[in-house]
Amino acid sequence: MKERLNQLLGNCIEKGSEEDLRALVHILEGFEKKIDYKLPQFIDGLLHLERKIDKEQKTCEITVPLNSVWNNALGIVHGGITATLLDTVMGTAIHAILPEGYGAVTNQLNIHYIAPGIGDTITCKAEIIHHGSKTVVISGEAFRSDGRKIAHGTGTFFIIQK
Repeated sequence: MKERLNQLLGNCIEKGSEEDLRALVHILEGFEKKIDYKLPQFIDGLLHLERKIDKEQKTCEITVPLNSVWNNALGIVHGGITATLLDTVMGTAIHAILPEGYGAVTNQLNIHYIAPGIGDTITCKAEIIHHGSKTVVISGEAFRSDGRKIAHGTGTFFIIQK
């Protein structure tokens, strides 16, 4: 495995453009962060997620730095990345209030894209709307670094026993 990884890295370093190399550094720094901080999920490191959870207010906020890795062919953040960020911030808010031994999985996710994802960062915020015994309904918003809202979403999550 290490030999193959060295071969892949060597090829990328030798053949990659400056943009390719910046993207590779971003990804590898995310992996390093996941390993060094023993983050529970690869996505936390890959996206360089920073989380703020307020259990009393039933809210969560995450911020990620933008990198061309996450862009679509138009040079803006791919809608799937925005969806992933909203799903993550919503799920994190829900997990923060669930009792030990329970988790939540996405049942439905609705996203309205409003503006292009550009700038230095994206910050997503989520707030729980309804917490039932089997489902949670939650709202989320995504903002770019200039403060403009780029997406609004709602989600329904099933509560499950781990």
